[in-house]
Amino acid sequence: MDEDFQEVVKFHGHSCPGIAIGYRVAKYVKDHYDRAEDEELVAIVENSSCSVDAIQQLLGCTFGKGNFIFKDHGKHVYTFYSRDHEKALRIYFRNVLPRTDPAAMKRFLAGEMSSEEKEGFMKLREEATDYILTAPDEELLVVRQVDIPAPGKARIHPSIDCQECGEAFMEIRGRTAAGKTVCEECYQKFVL
Repeated sequence: MDEDFQEVVKFHGHSCPGIAIGYRVAKYVKDHYDRAEDEELVAIVENSSCSVDAIQQLLGCTFGKGNFIFKDHGKHVYTFYSRDHEKALRIYFRNVLPRTDPAAMKRFLAGEMSSEEKEGFMKLREEATDYILTAPDEELLVVRQVDIPAPGKARIHPSIDCQECGEAFMEIRGRTAAGKTVCEECYQKFVL
């Protein structure tokens, strides 16, 4: 296990196929672009799996800095826009692994497997992780340059108080309900 992968595992909390996927994607990007100290590199990720932790840790793209954009498409697709190069790479992680039986995954997560079943399940996960870490890029990644508009830079917006719950929220996230300016959470209570 190389040092970068060890750091990703430490950040994420455990080794798994998902973190290995993100590691391989981030490692490929590091060969082409510098790690973001600020907003030089923007990651646009299309899933909320373990993989995105590797991208945050290795590439310095985070929600807090505003250079990490989440699009909930449920796909292992990652686009990286370099402000320095004014270019973007779109990386699709091929579905090369055997699909996990949903019933087995459910039983594993619920802690309902026998010790033998759990051992077999963990062995399969470890084999998948090892494959992801060692397979050639061409087997795992579909990479292409794409033309996208430069993502907007992070902006700080003033906060206002919700006229329903009293909690401060970002002004541009305000909604109007019953003649009041309210936060999204309170707005949902009005419309349900």
